[in-house]
Amino acid sequence: MEQVAPYFTFAEVVRTGSFTVAARSLGLSKATVSKQVMALEEALGVRLLQRTTRKLSPTAEGRALAARCQRMTQELEAAKAEVLLLRRKPRGPLRVSIPMSFGLLRVLPAMPEFLERYPEIELDIQLDDRVVDLVEQGFDACIRIAQLPDSSLLARKLASSRRVICATPAYLHRHGTPHRPEDLRQHRCLQYTYLASGAAWRLRGPGDVESLVETTGTLKANSSLALKTAVLGHAGIAQFPLFAVWEELRDGQLVEVLDDHTLPELSIWAVHAQGRTVTPKVGAWMDFLARRFADEPGWNLGAQAKRGA
Repeated sequence: MEQVAPYFTFAEVVRTGSFTVAARSLGLSKATVSKQVMALEEALGVRLLQRTTRKLSPTAEGRALAARCQRMTQELEAAKAEVLLLRRKPRGPLRVSIPMSFGLLRVLPAMPEFLERYPEIELDIQLDDRVVDLVEQGFDACIRIAQLPDSSLLARKLASSRRVICATPAYLHRHGTPHRPEDLRQHRCLQYTYLASGAAWRLRGPGDVESLVETTGTLKANSSLALKTAVLGHAGIAQFPLFAVWEELRDGQLVEVLDDHTLPELSIWAVHAQGRTVTPKVGAWMDFLARRFADEPGWNLGAQAKRGA
């Protein structure tokens, strides 16, 4: 600390423009401040300040060093604030964005327990499958079910979920069961609006053979729950995240089609904006979800759900 202190002292002198004011701010004597700055100049072998009877100003080298020192000071203040926040009790408004189907089926049923555990948190949940801008739209955190290329976000993985292609036994009895990916072209394939690949379904089968099938259908929706309602009404075939349909698969209301093929797996993330301190309320919410979904049955155990276990 003896080696670091002169740098912070020098930064304060540059910030205030005065040895006297810097000394008062740091709780040191003016002589001590002057001595530390002179020792720093000697150690570095450069002049950091131009001194006249009227004015004190940094040299080019002094300005560069002061900028670095000020950033160090800000980082230390942020670290101190984060440690102090961790000691505080989670409380206050917490605004989060969650995809519709995952929110309704998996998150909202767990929230009474969360609120019982953290009674001073005021939870505001917005259900929306669109990707939100956390900072611009004023969210503390969100859940995303996707790849996360955006480096301005900090994320914690909560779970994974297989994707499955499903239909009702009645639909398959009436229209036949697809046995190969290309058979899907002969069926009404319902589409999820926000699926990145659109109507092109990419499947990987035995022998690691990949197929890309352009499907057709007469219904698309921006909600997995809406598609599930249509499929349960025997309207066609659709692909779903397993967390949205595993109970129906277990109970036999839906049947997995092409179960020897796989679709790209989904990753489920709790996300908050980089640069924002993880407040106790956000940390509590993310920790709660991570624990909850680590123990979640069924849709995390894709093979069991697939067999109807």
